Amino acid sequence: MDIEPLEISGAFAVTPRQFPDDRGVFMEGFRGDKLAEHIGHRLDVIQTNISVSCKGAVRGIHYADVPPSQAKYVTAVSGSFVDYVVDLRVGSPTFGQWCSVDLDTETRCAVYLSEGLGHCLLSREDDSTAVYLCSSAYNPEREHGINPLDKDLALAFPDDIEPVLSPKDTAAPSLAEAREQGLLPLYDDCVGFVAELRSS
Repeated sequence: MDIEPLEISGAFAVTPRQFPDDRGVFMEGFRGDKLAEHIGHRLDVIQTNISVSCKGAVRGIHYADVPPSQAKYVTAVSGSFVDYVVDLRVGSPTFGQWCSVDLDTETRCAVYLSEGLGHCLLSREDDSTAVYLCSSAYNPEREHGINPLDKDLALAFPDDIEPVLSPKDTAAPSLAEAREQGLLPLYDDCVGFVAELRSS
């Protein structure tokens, strides 16, 4: 299993080694011990989510209050996605920047993102299915969103995709508006929370 850091601290791309034969293919979908070597602590999976999306469906940009926020480990089990990691941590050296990883059933790549980072998933084909391993349960009172069409963030969507957003994501504030409203996590709080996880 190959685990590589992304351009934004706290985010990793995880590519499993695949073992094909006449029956199909076998691989390790998640290795908590291997991931812990890179993030400094075990990912305590409290909830798993499954999304099935039409072509163009956009889910996000979503994040949660720190602490405890919600670390995520996301992979595709059918179809394909572009997975965007957005740095929403005020005070971070890469605040307002993003990176993306293709998730599909060829490479079987997964993305891990730590607490405080924003997450957005774009489906590239109908019936694309993603599985999320989450470090905390969904809490609507602590969940927030940034509009994925925020022109200042300028997420690069594929040219052949017409984004399909939920009403909630359409009504979400821009990054600048969320910052003005005090809704964004602070980088120091995120670093401190992860440090506590590493020492526990």
